[in-house]
Amino acid sequence: MQFTNLTTNFLGRNVSFYHEIDSTQSEIWRRIENHTIVNGSVVITNLQTQGKGTHGRIWHTDEPNNISFSLYIQTECTPEKLEGITVEIAQILVDILKKEYGIGLEIKKPNDIMYHQKKIGGILTESKVHLETVKFLVIGIGMNTNKMNFTSDIENIATSIQKEFGIEVDRNKVIAEFCNQFEAVMERRTKT
Repeated sequence: MQFTNLTTNFLGRNVSFYHEIDSTQSEIWRRIENHTIVNGSVVITNLQTQGKGTHGRIWHTDEPNNISFSLYIQTECTPEKLEGITVEIAQILVDILKKEYGIGLEIKKPNDIMYHQKKIGGILTESKVHLETVKFLVIGIGMNTNKMNFTSDIENIATSIQKEFGIEVDRNKVIAEFCNQFEAVMERRTKT
Protein backbone atom coordinates (compact mmCIF):
# COMPACT_ATOMS: atom_id res chain seq x y z
CA MET A 1 0.00 0.00 0.00
CA GLN A 2 1.28 3.47 -0.90
CA PHE A 3 -0.12 6.97 -0.50
CA THR A 4 -0.50 9.15 -3.59
CA ASN A 5 -0.34 12.57 -1.90
CA LEU A 6 2.70 11.96 0.32
CA THR A 7 5.48 14.56 0.40
CA THR A 8 7.45 13.25 3.39
CA ASN A 9 11.07 12.11 3.56
CA PHE A 10 10.34 9.06 5.74
CA LEU A 11 6.99 9.17 7.58
CA GLY A 12 4.44 6.97 5.82
CA ARG A 13 6.96 5.60 3.31
CA ASN A 14 6.68 2.14 4.86
CA VAL A 15 2.99 1.23 5.24
CA SER A 16 1.37 -2.03 6.30
CA PHE A 17 -2.38 -2.53 5.91
CA TYR A 18 -4.37 -5.20 7.75
CA HIS A 19 -8.02 -6.00 7.26
CA GLU A 20 -8.08 -7.11 10.91
CA ILE A 21 -5.51 -7.02 13.72
CA ASP A 22 -5.55 -7.02 17.51
CA SER A 23 -4.13 -3.48 17.71
CA THR A 24 -2.03 -1.31 15.41
CA GLN A 25 -0.26 0.02 18.51
CA SER A 26 0.59 -3.51 19.66
CA GLU A 27 1.87 -4.39 16.18
CA ILE A 28 4.30 -1.46 16.23
CA TRP A 29 5.59 -2.52 19.66
CA ARG A 30 6.02 -6.12 18.46
CA ARG A 31 8.11 -4.90 15.54
CA ILE A 32 10.23 -2.79 17.88
CA GLU A 33 10.84 -5.81 20.11
CA ASN A 34 11.68 -7.98 17.07
CA HIS A 35 13.96 -5.28 15.57
CA THR A 36 11.90 -5.30 12.35
CA ILE A 37 10.69 -1.70 12.45
CA VAL A 38 11.69 1.07 10.05
CA ASN A 39 11.66 4.76 11.00
CA GLY A 40 8.42 6.33 9.80
CA SER A 41 6.50 3.04 9.66
CA VAL A 42 2.71 3.26 9.61
CA VAL A 43 0.34 0.38 10.41
CA ILE A 44 -3.29 0.80 9.29
CA THR A 45 -6.25 -1.49 9.87
CA ASN A 46 -9.93 -1.81 9.04
CA LEU A 47 -10.82 -3.71 12.21
CA GLN A 48 -9.17 -3.95 15.64
CA THR A 49 -10.12 -6.66 18.09
CA GLN A 50 -8.19 -5.09 21.01
CA GLY A 51 -7.71 -1.46 20.03
CA LYS A 52 -5.92 0.58 22.69
CA GLY A 53 -7.11 3.83 24.18
CA THR A 54 -5.59 5.86 26.99
CA HIS A 55 -5.62 4.64 30.61
CA GLY A 56 -5.98 1.03 29.43
CA ARG A 57 -9.35 1.65 27.80
CA ILE A 58 -10.49 -0.12 24.62
CA TRP A 59 -10.87 1.76 21.35
CA HIS A 60 -13.71 0.21 19.33
CA THR A 61 -12.82 -0.40 15.66
CA ASP A 62 -15.51 -2.85 14.64
CA GLU A 63 -16.64 -1.39 11.32
CA PRO A 64 -14.41 -0.94 8.23
CA ASN A 65 -13.14 2.29 6.65
CA ASN A 66 -12.61 4.30 9.81
CA ILE A 67 -9.26 5.91 10.56
CA SER A 68 -7.25 3.52 12.69
CA PHE A 69 -3.46 3.60 12.51
CA SER A 70 -0.24 3.79 14.47
CA LEU A 71 3.12 5.21 13.52
CA TYR A 72 6.71 4.97 14.67
CA ILE A 73 9.19 7.84 14.67
CA GLN A 74 12.77 7.66 15.92
CA THR A 75 13.95 10.68 17.87
CA GLU A 76 16.98 11.85 19.81
CA CYS A 77 15.70 14.72 21.91
CA THR A 78 14.79 15.73 25.44
CA PRO A 79 11.24 15.06 26.67
CA GLU A 80 10.75 18.85 26.98
CA LYS A 81 10.92 19.21 23.18
CA LEU A 82 7.88 16.95 22.87
CA GLU A 83 5.71 18.56 25.53
CA GLY A 84 2.17 19.07 24.27
CA ILE A 85 2.75 16.84 21.22
CA THR A 86 -0.56 15.00 21.65
CA VAL A 87 -2.57 18.22 21.55
CA GLU A 88 -0.62 19.29 18.46
CA ILE A 89 -1.46 15.97 16.79
CA ALA A 90 -5.14 16.55 17.57
CA GLN A 91 -4.91 20.06 16.12
CA ILE A 92 -3.38 18.76 12.87
CA LEU A 93 -6.25 16.29 12.46
CA VAL A 94 -8.93 18.88 13.25
CA ASP A 95 -7.33 21.31 10.77
CA ILE A 96 -7.15 18.68 7.99
CA LEU A 97 -10.82 17.76 8.44
CA LYS A 98 -11.81 21.44 8.47
CA LYS A 99 -9.82 22.19 5.30
CA GLU A 100 -10.81 19.06 3.36
CA TYR A 101 -14.43 18.65 4.47
CA GLY A 102 -15.47 21.95 6.07
CA ILE A 103 -16.37 20.35 9.40
CA GLY A 104 -15.61 21.86 12.78
CA LEU A 105 -14.48 19.52 15.54
CA GLU A 106 -13.23 20.39 19.02
CA ILE A 107 -10.26 19.18 21.04
CA LYS A 108 -10.72 17.98 24.60
CA LYS A 109 -7.19 18.19 25.93
CA PRO A 110 -4.97 16.36 25.80
CA ASN A 111 -6.05 13.60 23.44
CA ASP A 112 -9.71 13.57 22.40
CA ILE A 113 -11.39 14.91 19.26
CA MET A 114 -15.02 15.78 19.95
CA TYR A 115 -18.24 16.97 18.37
CA HIS A 116 -20.97 18.32 20.68
CA GLN A 117 -19.51 16.57 23.75
CA LYS A 118 -19.31 13.24 21.91
CA LYS A 119 -16.01 11.58 21.11
CA ILE A 120 -15.08 11.14 17.45
CA GLY A 121 -11.37 10.44 17.81
CA GLY A 122 -8.57 9.74 20.22
CA ILE A 123 -4.78 9.76 20.28
CA LEU A 124 -2.46 7.50 22.24
CA THR A 125 1.14 8.73 22.49
CA GLU A 126 3.77 6.38 23.90
CA SER A 127 7.53 6.78 23.98
CA LYS A 128 10.81 5.17 24.97
CA VAL A 129 13.03 7.37 27.11
CA HIS A 130 16.61 6.35 27.89
CA LEU A 131 19.00 8.52 29.92
CA GLU A 132 16.68 11.53 29.58
CA THR A 133 16.55 11.19 25.79
CA VAL A 134 13.40 10.24 23.89
CA LYS A 135 14.47 7.44 21.55
CA PHE A 136 11.20 7.00 19.69
CA LEU A 137 7.48 7.72 19.66
CA VAL A 138 4.67 5.26 19.01
CA ILE A 139 1.49 7.17 18.22
CA GLY A 140 -1.92 5.59 17.76
CA ILE A 141 -4.79 7.49 16.16
CA GLY A 142 -8.37 6.32 15.97
CA MET A 143 -11.21 8.30 14.41
CA ASN A 144 -14.79 7.30 13.86
CA THR A 145 -15.16 8.49 10.30
CA ASN A 146 -17.69 6.01 8.89
CA LYS A 147 -18.88 4.14 12.00
CA MET A 148 -22.68 4.06 12.23
CA ASN A 149 -23.47 1.53 14.96
CA PHE A 150 -22.59 2.27 18.57
CA THR A 151 -23.16 -0.15 21.42
CA SER A 152 -25.37 0.97 24.29
CA ASP A 153 -22.38 1.58 26.58
CA ILE A 154 -20.89 4.24 24.27
CA GLU A 155 -23.80 5.53 22.12
CA ASN A 156 -24.30 8.57 24.38
CA ILE A 157 -20.60 9.50 24.48
CA ALA A 158 -19.33 8.64 20.99
CA THR A 159 -20.26 9.51 17.42
CA SER A 160 -18.79 9.62 13.91
CA ILE A 161 -18.26 12.06 11.06
CA GLN A 162 -20.58 10.02 8.82
CA LYS A 163 -23.32 10.01 11.47
CA GLU A 164 -23.06 13.74 12.26
CA PHE A 165 -22.28 15.22 8.85
CA GLY A 166 -23.18 12.54 6.28
CA ILE A 167 -19.68 12.85 4.82
CA GLU A 168 -17.51 9.96 3.65
CA VAL A 169 -13.91 10.66 4.60
CA ASP A 170 -11.05 9.47 2.37
CA ARG A 171 -9.00 7.64 4.98
CA ASN A 172 -5.80 7.36 2.91
CA LYS A 173 -5.86 11.03 1.96
CA VAL A 174 -6.28 12.14 5.59
CA ILE A 175 -3.54 9.81 6.88
CA ALA A 176 -1.11 10.89 4.15
CA GLU A 177 -1.77 14.59 4.82
CA PHE A 178 -1.32 13.95 8.53
CA CYS A 179 2.07 12.34 7.81
CA ASN A 180 3.06 15.34 5.66
CA GLN A 181 2.27 17.81 8.41
CA PHE A 182 3.44 15.75 11.37
CA GLU A 183 6.87 15.04 9.89
CA ALA A 184 7.36 18.81 9.58
CA VAL A 185 6.22 19.29 13.18
CA MET A 186 8.71 16.70 14.42
CA GLU A 187 11.56 18.27 12.44
CA ARG A 188 10.73 21.68 13.91
CA ARG A 189 10.42 20.38 17.47
CA THR A 190 13.56 18.22 17.49
CA LYS A 191 16.06 20.38 15.67
CA THR A 192 18.90 21.53 17.90
